[in-house]
Amino acid sequence: MRLVLFEPEIPPNTGNIARLCAATRTPLHLIEPLGFSVDDKHLKRAGLDYWPHVDVTVHPDFDHFLETVRPPRLVMATTKAKTGHHRFEFRPDDAIVLGPETRGLPMELMEGHPMVRIPIWGEVRSLNLSTAAGILLFEGLRRTGLIPED
Repeated sequence: MRLVLFEPEIPPNTGNIARLCAATRTPLHLIEPLGFSVDDKHLKRAGLDYWPHVDVTVHPDFDHFLETVRPPRLVMATTKAKTGHHRFEFRPDDAIVLGPETRGLPMELMEGHPMVRIPIWGEVRSLNLSTAAGILLFEGLRRTGLIPED
């Protein structure tokens, strides 16, 4: 399993997700353009001193990611999906793709791929990107049996 951030915009979100990836040994892929420099102090602060433990790759564009990583299946996280994450059949080799904070994933990028959403029944449009990444990653790991025993 891996997390893919398509054109992330907010450094603390990416830093928090990097920390999540370090905690779970999950590869993180960042798709440019990024809304910040990878040397950004907010990005580093949010990831704390865990950056050496993050398997992170920055790709110049989505095609480069597809060509070099060749993930067996992309799972697109979007509020537009019909299937809730709690009903989705994750696979161990899934690449969970999350879009930019202000606009989400473009429809043309999602076409032909399974889409999943996190159900929200309160008065908000969406969850914070790092919160959503944590929910989706842990559900994927749980459903595929990839969470190690104590």
